[in-house]
Amino acid sequence: MKITADTNFLVSATQWDNSVAYKILVKLIKLDAEIFTTKEILNEFSEVLQRDFEYNEEETNAIIGKVMDFVILVEPKERLDVVKEDSDDNKILECAIASKSEYILTYDNHLLNLKEFRAVKIVRPDEIADSL
Repeated sequence: MKITADTNFLVSATQWDNSVAYKILVKLIKLDAEIFTTKEILNEFSEVLQRDFEYNEEETNAIIGKVMDFVILVEPKERLDVVKEDSDDNKILECAIASKSEYILTYDNHLLNLKEFRAVKIVRPDEIADSL
């Protein structure tokens, strides 16, 4: 299974041990699913950790280091302009296309409203639970 993890999925999965995202992440890792991200997504993740959770740079780097243990970094070749309402969301689609992901896991409504993009299903983490 090939998954692109949105920033908000990574935040939920790493900050709350009882979250659905955390439980799904643990299952994905046990199933040896391929979980993809990009430098741009990780940079956004880092910014959110520092801004919203008040982690310092050292703490943020430690969290990113743990995430790097289970993700595969890809470099998108194609730049997209699909999500007009929030152009930052396009980096998630770019990652999914570059990695040939089957799913994007997200809580972002701009992405969820698409439902699917180029055969990549865009779902909330709880929607994939039954498939695992």
